[in-house]
Amino acid sequence: MNEQTAVKAPPSHICDPVSLEIIRGAIAAAQSEMEALIERTAISAFIREKKDFYTALFDGHGTMAVGSMVPIFGDMTRPVLEKFPAETMQPGDVYWYNDCYGSYGAISHSNDQVLLAPVFRDGRICAFVMSWAHFADIGGLRPGSISPDATDIFQEGVMIPVTKMIEAGEVNQAVLDIFHRNSRFPDQSIGDMRALMASVDLGTKRVGEILDRFGPDMMADALAQLLDRTRRLVRTKLAETFDYGTHKFTDAIDSDGHGNGPFRMRFALTREKGTDGDDHFIFDARESDDQAPGPINYLMNKGVPGMALGLFYLGGDPSQVCNAGGPNALDEVLFREGSFLQPKYPAPLGLRGLTAMRMISAMCGLLNTGGGEAPAANSAYVVNIMRGEFRNKAGELEPYLLADGIGVGYGARATADGIDAVYFVAQENYPVEFLEAGYPVTMRGYGVVPDSGGAGKHRGGCGIVREYEILAETTMCAIRIDSVQNPPWGIDGGRSGRHGVAIVNPGTPDEVVLNPLSDGNMLKKGDILRIETGGGGGHGHPYDRPAERVLEDVLDGFVTEAAALELYGVVIKNDELDVTATKSHRADRPKVGRFYRQEYVDALV
Repeated sequence: MNEQTAVKAPPSHICDPVSLEIIRGAIAAAQSEMEALIERTAISAFIREKKDFYTALFDGHGTMAVGSMVPIFGDMTRPVLEKFPAETMQPGDVYWYNDCYGSYGAISHSNDQVLLAPVFRDGRICAFVMSWAHFADIGGLRPGSISPDATDIFQEGVMIPVTKMIEAGEVNQAVLDIFHRNSRFPDQSIGDMRALMASVDLGTKRVGEILDRFGPDMMADALAQLLDRTRRLVRTKLAETFDYGTHKFTDAIDSDGHGNGPFRMRFALTREKGTDGDDHFIFDARESDDQAPGPINYLMNKGVPGMALGLFYLGGDPSQVCNAGGPNALDEVLFREGSFLQPKYPAPLGLRGLTAMRMISAMCGLLNTGGGEAPAANSAYVVNIMRGEFRNKAGELEPYLLADGIGVGYGARATADGIDAVYFVAQENYPVEFLEAGYPVTMRGYGVVPDSGGAGKHRGGCGIVREYEILAETTMCAIRIDSVQNPPWGIDGGRSGRHGVAIVNPGTPDEVVLNPLSDGNMLKKGDILRIETGGGGGHGHPYDRPAERVLEDVLDGFVTEAAALELYGVVIKNDELDVTATKSHRADRPKVGRFYRQEYVDALV
């Protein structure tokens, strides 16, 4: 059984309502403790500081029972159970993979390493625990293993098919040695793998304690009830959002870094009556564009659309857990092989984060088209990868790798402004002190980009500006910025968020604007690299934003006086609101439309 299988609780429950809530809290606590261990013991900055990791617990059939709020991953246990059937497993086993194509997109780029372990009681598998994390370098074309220059997945590092890393407690050190040998920074790789192994070990112990307290049968029933609870909630919300018929939405990625694009993802959700008399919900992405030569392809697992919908409908409800109930709520998920959402092996996948972020916005657009109140579009987080050599305290040249993921603005909501300066879910921006202490850079500036959030009754979130002074002797820079030609859309009168930009030596005769999706940009000691990230789309007519709120935005540096007048119709002089002039200016109310991307349109299809 996998995440696409609808799991229904038995009609007569073993687990009573009180025990159910205790188990719900216990499994969520176990999952959180596993993540805390990774954060505290990992070596590389991308895991320890950026928090690019994830843990989950599964029932005895391999269906996800609790996971993190990350709507881009799929059925994690299926690849393992296909190669190593449950009846062949034994206590102390740990399985490992990072093979994107071999896992049907459960892992969607090769840097992410997955460890999975069964939990036994009374001679049977009662659960599985999983940890994964993004490893800084696993070989490939360039340090960091992710490059816009990649043209196939072999250039993105070593691939690990499903492998038994630990058999009955005995570690297969040889396979680990091979893996670490392929990293340019093996000490980081070794430390991060130990953190993952420790997290899985902790998870098996914590789940074992829950099993010892409640017994395998009660826990199995509790997990089935939780899955059914989420599934029923999502299906009820889908019926409230979507009328019968087909609802469509289209979004786009600018480029693949090789001069191709844009690449459009075309989503459709159909609600129809099945022959059984029940509603059937079908998600269809088959009309999306063909796969790209460059690495923006996203091998989208069939569990992803339902997971994204499920997380939207759960909305942070503390009585719910993130589980496979969302994927199970959809009756059918359709992709077209050879599209950039279902590319053929060995298409490169390293920059799939751009496409995954645009996918989340497209799902919001689909919800809005159906009648839901989802946020406007977000920008995709920006990644700046710098690698080269610097002189250490001994005067010797030493290699360095800085992968700095930078936050952006998220789309405004129907009831609130978008979030400013956020990376992705639980991940964080590197602090200035950490960057300067650990890397050959000085941060000359770090703040919010004014006017980057889309104007609206509720303003889109603003992006970030970072300005680095290069202290290394040599640096090659890769930049990942999207949504330049296709900025994040606003809704119900809200305007688009502004796009990002990367500039070397801004304001000088040597100023160079970098290609927003490029690698091989050579920087020298003393150069200044300025990166501005994009903002989220606005929600609602800008003239409906209270003038006092616009004044606050101007005083706080989120909106300039010029934009306050041009976009919001608010007149501010010398940091004070001119009420009479504002009332006069707002009397001439511009006409707006349903969506805004460069212009107002009724639909994005």
